[in-house]
Parts: sequence; structure tokens; C-alpha cells
Amino acid sequence: QVQLVESGGGLVQAGGSLRLSCAASGRTFSQSTIGWFRQAPGKEREFVAAIRWRSQHTYYADSVKGRFTISRGDTANTVYLQMNSLKPEDTAVYYCAEDSHLILSSIRYHANYDNWGQGTQVTVSS
Repeated sequence: QVQLVESGGGLVQAGGSLRLSCAASGRTFSQSTIGWFRQAPGKEREFVAAIRWRSQHTYYADSVKGRFTISRGDTANTVYLQMNSLKPEDTAVYYCAEDSHLILSSIRYHANYDNWGQGTQVTVSS
């Protein structure tokens, strides 16, 4: 079965950077979409960014556009989320998710993803 393992979270000051990694295993991902979502205490899980595995087309939430970059490794089944100019409101648990049957209109909705990692905490201090 598909396994997703996130890493790279931590504590950073406002304005700083972090790079999250999502290592995927269990099958080939050529038809997959990998998404990053986040959830802050008391809030709904929200879309952050996504990448189509084969085409490498990327999609972003307006709140992170221009600050975050999603990419995938060329040789390893890993997806990265480079986060720059971090703000306190970026504080959340960040999850990566995968699905192989998503149409474009479904990418931003967490309920449409079948497979999830365990999450990694990102804390941005002011």
C-alpha cells in the first residue's frame, strides 16, 4: 500500500525558511497528484499546494503563492515544499497526501485524497 512520510518541520522565526519533504513508496506514482495540506488547532484542514507527478504542473493556495514552492525529486519518490518568508499564521501541522484519480477541480479538497502521511509540525514565532 502507499506510504507517505513527511519530514523537515520545526520551529523558525518569522521571515525564515523551512523545506518539508514527503517520501512516497508502495507503487509507481506516474498518475498521482501529491498535495500538501495544513491544519492549525481549531481550524479546518486547508489546501497549501499540489503537484501532478508526470507533468509537474503545480497549484497553490493564494495565501502561499509567491512564498512556497512545491517540487518533486528527479530520481527519488520525494516531493518537497520549500517555504520562504514564513509568517506566524503558517503555523500548523503539515500533511502530504496522494491520489491517482484526481481531476483538476478536485485537487484542492482534502476529502478527495486517499492516502495521507502522519504530518509534521511547523511553528513560526513572531
